[in-house]
Amino acid sequence: MGISALTPPTRPEDIVEINLEFPDNRLLISLCGEFDRNLAQIEHEMGVNVLRRGNQLAVIGDQGAREQAAAVLRSLYARLEAGRAIDAGDIDGAIRLGQPMPNTLRAEGDAQIDLFAATGVELRTRKKPIEPRTEAQKSYVANLFNHELGFGIGPAGTGKTYLAVAAGVTMLISGAVEKIILSRPAVEAGERLGFLPGDMKEKIDPYMQPLYDALNDFLPQKQVQKLMEEKRIEIAPLAFMRGRTLSNAFIVLDEAQNATTMQMKMFLTRLGKGSRMVVTGDRTQVDLPRGVPSGLQDAERILNGVKGVSFNYFTSKDVVRHPLVARVIEAYERDEAGKPN
Repeated sequence: MGISALTPPTRPEDIVEINLEFPDNRLLISLCGEFDRNLAQIEHEMGVNVLRRGNQLAVIGDQGAREQAAAVLRSLYARLEAGRAIDAGDIDGAIRLGQPMPNTLRAEGDAQIDLFAATGVELRTRKKPIEPRTEAQKSYVANLFNHELGFGIGPAGTGKTYLAVAAGVTMLISGAVEKIILSRPAVEAGERLGFLPGDMKEKIDPYMQPLYDALNDFLPQKQVQKLMEEKRIEIAPLAFMRGRTLSNAFIVLDEAQNATTMQMKMFLTRLGKGSRMVVTGDRTQVDLPRGVPSGLQDAERILNGVKGVSFNYFTSKDVVRHPLVARVIEAYERDEAGKPN
């Protein structure tokens, strides 16, 4: 692989390389990726050059960058040795965390939940393992296992809902909870769609689609349908939660910025024995009528410091969708702060 077009260190003595040897050539091919695209991604994101020499990789760059890149390459190779594939997202996660990817564990009891907080963990679902890809995500997932009520607050694309649903599926599979309940306020995003045709399920399904998408990412579609028929997975608008006590369940309220103060209080007081509750939202995307306060913002103020409640905050640096999404969010943040682009 040739040296990519990066700005070299200014001093010749800074151009030092680390040589890494990988004994299994088959795994090394997977580590490099098709046409060395994995190496190219590491070069681009970490500001180093990576040269392939037989079963060795030479990492060239300034001291900090080359050591970090070498650690990322070692951790990705260890992942391959464990029989797990790598893709662009896994590489991005290894770079952001700056350390080996977490061990594979299941949350099946209090002892393992404590171990989760200490080591980091891979969420196990029927379709694929899910790993936190930033430090904020790692802390968030740990809190989902260690607190009865957790809040995930931040911009779109940071994995708030996705990781919450993955944690719920992990707990359901392991038997830590008996059911998953997913809810959202049925609020239109700045549009007036009028009356929707069909029965109640057909009317609310468009609002709930992101939750269906997340579930189908973790469980086979037939299993999702079976669990929904058995009422072990429920997807319902926030308004349908009134009067219920939700016990032995993993409960997620998505798009919580669109819940009113009274709706939020109603939802939070549904928590029953053996349950865990997650509330996710983005304070910058409130679709409530003008003058109606967001229940998410009130909950932040009122519940701050309450025992058993955790708050995790995300920024544009935690966006794990297309890199352009992070830049879009940052541009809007600069505009709101009155700063020039």
